[in-house]
Amino acid sequence: MSARRAAVAAMLGARSIAVVGASPRDGSFGERMVIEAARGSARVHLVNPRYDTIRGRRCLPSISDIDEQVDLVLLGVADSALLDQLEAAAGAGARSAVLFGSAHGLRDEVRDLALTAGMALCGAGCMGFVNIAGGVRALGYLEPDPLPEGSISLVTHSGSAFSTLLRAKRGFGFRLAVSSGQELVTDTADYIDYALDDPGTRIIALLLETPRSLPRLKRALLRAAENDVPVVILTVGGSPQGRAMVAAHSGALAGESAAWQALCASTGAVHVSDMAEFTDTLEIFAAGRRSRGGGIATVHDSGAERALTADVAHELGVDFAPLSAVTVEAIGARLDDGLAATNPLDVWGTGADTRNLFGTCLRAMSEDPAVAVTALAVDLVSEFDGDTAYSDAILDVAKETDAPLAVLTSVPSAIDHPSAEQLRDNGIPVLEGVRSGLAAMGHLAAWPLRIDAPAHQPRPTSATGFDLLAHYGIPVVETRSATTLAEALAAAAAIGYPVVLKTASAQHKSDIGGVVLGIGNEHALQDAYASMGHLGPNVTVSAMAHRGVEVSVGFVRDEVFGPLVLVAAGGTMVELLADRAIACPPLSRVRATELVDSLRIRPLLAGWRGAPPADVEALVDVVVAFGHMAVDLANVYDAVEANPVIVSPRGAVAVDVLTQKIT
Repeated sequence: MSARRAAVAAMLGARSIAVVGASPRDGSFGERMVIEAARGSARVHLVNPRYDTIRGRRCLPSISDIDEQVDLVLLGVADSALLDQLEAAAGAGARSAVLFGSAHGLRDEVRDLALTAGMALCGAGCMGFVNIAGGVRALGYLEPDPLPEGSISLVTHSGSAFSTLLRAKRGFGFRLAVSSGQELVTDTADYIDYALDDPGTRIIALLLETPRSLPRLKRALLRAAENDVPVVILTVGGSPQGRAMVAAHSGALAGESAAWQALCASTGAVHVSDMAEFTDTLEIFAAGRRSRGGGIATVHDSGAERALTADVAHELGVDFAPLSAVTVEAIGARLDDGLAATNPLDVWGTGADTRNLFGTCLRAMSEDPAVAVTALAVDLVSEFDGDTAYSDAILDVAKETDAPLAVLTSVPSAIDHPSAEQLRDNGIPVLEGVRSGLAAMGHLAAWPLRIDAPAHQPRPTSATGFDLLAHYGIPVVETRSATTLAEALAAAAAIGYPVVLKTASAQHKSDIGGVVLGIGNEHALQDAYASMGHLGPNVTVSAMAHRGVEVSVGFVRDEVFGPLVLVAAGGTMVELLADRAIACPPLSRVRATELVDSLRIRPLLAGWRGAPPADVEALVDVVVAFGHMAVDLANVYDAVEANPVIVSPRGAVAVDVLTQKIT
């Protein structure tokens, strides 16, 4: 085990804890640290020169007075005393510390001190952590005792979400829960590695503002996928305002949501959009039933809510499974007149024999080979006549199958809590919202996600412009540079008319009259060259490409996420449509095809309103090539873009290229 991992293990599994800043004062931070530490199984040493005893425990003047080397120090002190106390902890041989304060203006010094001492560090600006499986409570705020124990290891940058999730009273519990704060030293990748070393961790839950130590985080996420441990990630800071808030909160600027999604897609992690989807997804995964792949199925007691469910599922892109003839026959034999055996299914007719009717339909759907997850979609409200038919029906089915089951509700505040508790105690997730619940069902149906790991043979080059694209096998139009009219005429003669004339002095050439297409002869070229004289003498002369669909393909180097491949609607439409897809390189042909297929302009490539279909495979070749380029040249270029790549029935060809080197 590396020294770093050993220090993290010593912190999270601490057997001895020093509480610096311990206090007997009611309601104080120091008192809360003492209460929480004492609730665990580790040996607790109190440190504060103002007191001899606190809550019946001996209190020492300084950490150096402790008669053993402690694993963990809780630093509940003001920032003004933080460096001195951390230095004292390091001097006493402490292996780790929790920094609850913000360490404002001290972060570099804190980081350097801890790294020099080889200490793990939770925080700064955190709420601490609790290792439920290991009996360690390193908290500065009071949390329930006992906490819900289960199979999830949680890491969150949000302290508020940390408390919320610990108190959620849902159908899941925790092995480990960490409020990691600013992660000055120990980061999410470290916590994931620790959790994966624990065979009791079956799910990892992450709420992140920004990815830190991205290469190690990627490796940790891939390790989780290799171990069949689902990772559910909720990210914040995707909007411009959100990014600014994250920067102000943690000192780290978060990447866009699309970049997070690309990271998750490349590592097999499940990306969710909000806390409701986060908790529903955790609950359905925590139930432990895994899908065999396919679509979802829902059984309803309301025609209107069935239609609403279908609408929301369509918006989310969650597919309902097509039912087999056997399933349709089994369901149809039980339905009242006027009801159809479809998916989603409305069962409610006369209301007779509800338990057996719903149970039969749920059982038939869950056994259908095309169905990955089946839900009883009822609101689970309190029944004033004592009727328990809905709960009984799904509990009956759960005893007979290992297939994934859930109850899908619409209004969380209307849920009957005793009924929900009974279901959850018997391993049936209760999903608290149609949108969040359907998304969670879709995540379980799709898991495990396919991870592309294409082989890549580096072939970096010093070539630039069109020569750079050609080096990676990307077709380009024949192009020559010119600095005078005579040179432009000679270039056109060598290439052959018609040609395209472009200024070499601007990026958005078409916006300023810097592009003239279809120049058919010398006279027209002379006129075109004169018309853009105000832009300078430097131009390029290119062959005319065949007409086709314009697509933009390139890569950018993100300061947080590293190189990202982008495919978008091209030409002048790239900014207007904002139609783009992003992925982490390198890319397999399968992943590159998925990017192309996700574009809103995809129907144009298939042939729109009688136009011939374009050579999509040639475009996929270009996307894959940019994936290789992004890996090879991420330390050379901030961005390389071919815009447009014209995709026609004859292939795909780049007609313009922009490059921006790292300065």
